[in-house]
Amino acid sequence: MLIDSYGRTIEYLRISVTDRCNFKCIYCQSQRPWKQLPPKEILSFEEIEEIVKVSSQLGVKRIRLTGGEPLLRKNIEILVEKLAKIPGIEDLSLTTNGFFLEEKALILKKVGLKRINISLDTLEREKFKKITGKDELNRILRGIEVALEVGFNPVKINVVVIRGFNHEEIIDLAKLTLEKPLEVRFIEFMPLGKNSLWNESKVFYVTEIRKILESFKKLEPVFSVGGGPAKSYKWKGSLGKIGLISPISEHICRYCNRMRITADGKLRPCLFHDFEIDLKAILRKRKGSLREAFKLALKMKPEKGEQNSTIKPMKLIGG
Repeated sequence: MLIDSYGRTIEYLRISVTDRCNFKCIYCQSQRPWKQLPPKEILSFEEIEEIVKVSSQLGVKRIRLTGGEPLLRKNIEILVEKLAKIPGIEDLSLTTNGFFLEEKALILKKVGLKRINISLDTLEREKFKKITGKDELNRILRGIEVALEVGFNPVKINVVVIRGFNHEEIIDLAKLTLEKPLEVRFIEFMPLGKNSLWNESKVFYVTEIRKILESFKKLEPVFSVGGGPAKSYKWKGSLGKIGLISPISEHICRYCNRMRITADGKLRPCLFHDFEIDLKAILRKRKGSLREAFKLALKMKPEKGEQNSTIKPMKLIGG
């Protein structure tokens, strides 16, 4: 098992399969310009498969594919099928902006994807256009319906709450759980990649979110699949659940059970630190071993991260 210096069991690996995205969400943008990686710098499906095989032998049980937008990666269903067949992998999921779900949801389900997370920060068309740069809200809503229809369970909706922008929609977004088996998760606005738009005054804290939610109906604690940092609740009688994630007001590092593989093939022990190990060099030059890389990453994983310490944008690190 992968157990770090602070006794945390690492069983969850998030893998960015591309740095490309068809949206330009305001919280993913960086102060520094970043050029897209040339295709040869992105890990191949075979390389990702090899990494996951080794990590599963070391105790990793959960894999999440991210980006950028992972569904932009050509033939992503081939990778999903490869990973779904690896012994020891119990949970295979994917985070998407939902743009391609109408056409991709069914095939992804058939080849072994277990769960899906969809980023959706507003139900208002103009706000959606402002936050993503695209006038595609209805397309995303249709994608969510298709994900439910083909049998993904749970389907989680990730909402980054920004004070003065979408905090007044908390109840409306949470009401999606009343009649649909969705899990709507509210996330405090984080300072990642030296985001030029982030400042503390824009953070809407989980305590405030919960107060608003309970002004509508009392929240009841429930269990949620996924092994992440969300505290899960539901309104009595609702089909879905509500998650609260508090990276700013409450350090969630003590619960951290994950590492990341970046779009350019680096093993990153902590989201909030730029220390990385180059797995691509190990795979292509055969200098060193993946096993030793994971063991070194365990030693380097800090007790807690320092917010706003990373210079890489989220589209490179992996959402």
